[in-house]
Amino acid sequence: MSKKIKKRELTIDLVPSTAFYSNLRSMLKRADWDTIRRASYEKANYCCEVCGGKGKKHPVECHEIWEFDDDTGVQQLMGVVSLCPNCHQATHFGLAQHKGYGDKARKHIKKVNGFTDRTVDDMISSAFKLWEMRSEQEWEIDISWATKQGFEVKENI
Repeated sequence: MSKKIKKRELTIDLVPSTAFYSNLRSMLKRADWDTIRRASYEKANYCCEVCGGKGKKHPVECHEIWEFDDDTGVQQLMGVVSLCPNCHQATHFGLAQHKGYGDKARKHIKKVNGFTDRTVDDMISSAFKLWEMRSEQEWEIDISWATKQGFEVKENI
């Protein structure tokens, strides 16, 4: 019998511009990243941990959960979750907007979270204000979540 995954609220995770391309996938060997993402998919029963849905091309994608310590400048990996492509796109709202999918992502956030237009607008505005503030500093990347599980940072990052 499959384990029930606790649903999360769909959030907007805007990566500071000074931390663009700092992700777990680029820091690990491909085989290690594949191990982590596949374990995430299996744990979630190949369903989105936010909306419970699945994508058409592929069911879910692996999303990294980061915490930012604004005082110390440390961006720390807290784990990964499986998101359907629509939730993953909405979570990376800035990128979705840049690629022309902002309206689609906005509608998805509204639907999944049961928000009003005003609440979604406030959420987006707050996310971008935080992004602007965090983009003013350089971030030290902490992926000890992965290294404590035995995965090694690849050389030449």
